[in-house]
Amino acid sequence: MFKKQLLLFSSVMLFMVIALGGCKSKYEKLKASNDNAKKYQEAVKLYNKKDYSKALGLFEDLVTRYRGRTGYEDLYYYYAYTNYKLKDYTAARYHFKTFADTYPSSPRAEECRFIAAYCFYLDSPIYSLDQENTQKAIESLQLFINLYPKSDRVTEASKLIQNLRDKLEEKAYANSKLYLTIGDYQSAVIAFNNMLRDYPDTKYAEELEYLIIKAQFEYANVSREERKEERYNQTISYADQFTEKYVGSKYLRDVADLKGDSERGIIRNKRVLAEATVNPRLAEKIAKKDTANTGQPPSVKGRDNQKIPANN
Repeated sequence: MFKKQLLLFSSVMLFMVIALGGCKSKYEKLKASNDNAKKYQEAVKLYNKKDYSKALGLFEDLVTRYRGRTGYEDLYYYYAYTNYKLKDYTAARYHFKTFADTYPSSPRAEECRFIAAYCFYLDSPIYSLDQENTQKAIESLQLFINLYPKSDRVTEASKLIQNLRDKLEEKAYANSKLYLTIGDYQSAVIAFNNMLRDYPDTKYAEELEYLIIKAQFEYANVSREERKEERYNQTISYADQFTEKYVGSKYLRDVADLKGDSERGIIRNKRVLAEATVNPRLAEKIAKKDTANTGQPPSVKGRDNQKIPANN
């Protein structure tokens, strides 16, 4: 009895393996065959059923066989879109661009050029990561606009470019604030000024110009004694520009405090330098302090006197 049950169970399992193997072998047999017409027909059918993985397997084989032959344009179009549907945007953008370059007169060339750029857009990471793909997406979308200025997709491309630029602005904002956080004050002043220059319409303009004053004040504080006065004066200059430009700013009290602290810092610094002329021990102490405190990196040296750019 047990042997009969075991034999029955084994027969059922064997049947299932054969059945399942047969389903698989049907696709594999077609994939390995030379019946390109049937293979193409099945690939399109699989694509329309959204079975993109299997469709890709057939399209990949057909692409190598059809190259240079009639029907290759349609095949390659499907092939590019199959990669896109599988979210392989690196492969998809390559194939869409190749299609547009190979068939510039095709009615699909404009579409493929746009989707190639859009794939870069989809591969653009969050602002805190490397933005190489963001830059490439902007370049590709701008190229599309230049090539097809009358296209219905120009408006969408322009919106995508603005989204990407907003992301670059966020990264520049975060990076510039990082200099202040780590205490590299001169680099912070330069980074804030550079951001205002590169993004004149930034929503962070008021905050950035306040942070310039704060960073410049801290830079003056850690400077060598003989450089403190000029750097405090620069802080005062920044503060005066800010007060004139942002009459209702929430930062005005802080700006006034920084200006006052700078003015007192100048008085204190003059007193210290004057005393050092008659106190050798103090002069030696200042010299040792200045040797240890070399200020900010030499790569950004000599750029203290930048003015706040106009926020046009």
